[in-house]
Amino acid sequence: MAIALLVAPHLDPAKANGALDGQRSAVTPGSPPARAVAYARAQLGKPYAWGAEGPGSFDCSGLTWAAWRSAGLDWQRMTAADQWHTLRNREVAKAQLQPGDLVFYAWRPGDWRSIHHVGLYVGHGLMVEAPYSGADVRLASINRGGWFGTARPAGGR
Repeated sequence: MAIALLVAPHLDPAKANGALDGQRSAVTPGSPPARAVAYARAQLGKPYAWGAEGPGSFDCSGLTWAAWRSAGLDWQRMTAADQWHTLRNREVAKAQLQPGDLVFYAWRPGDWRSIHHVGLYVGHGLMVEAPYSGADVRLASINRGGWFGTARPAGGR
């Protein structure tokens, strides 16, 4: 049974776990996407370290890998570009984003090999990301340059 949550645009984005810009999104508590989001949020404030996959530090693809692995997805560790390549047949439109989806950024539009960053969408236009050396895992807007695409690692909500 899915529970529909309405997230109003005026709510504190750090607490938002629903849809982009106040649209409805079905979120099933305990579902793999909900578990991946909960895991990613629990890592907020941990330091970025290139190649790290937790538990004390993360890089971007290590964070998304660990979040989905904690949700039960059995996949091997790979770069952000390889995550896209693996999930390319599960692409979803930006307007259809749901919590748990992965968002990808690239240097060259149309060239998946130039993907350099991935974050985990948590709702309300935000993602959890491990951004770069010297920064901590944080909530950030998905609206920035370099947008490449979005993929849904698991079906159902």
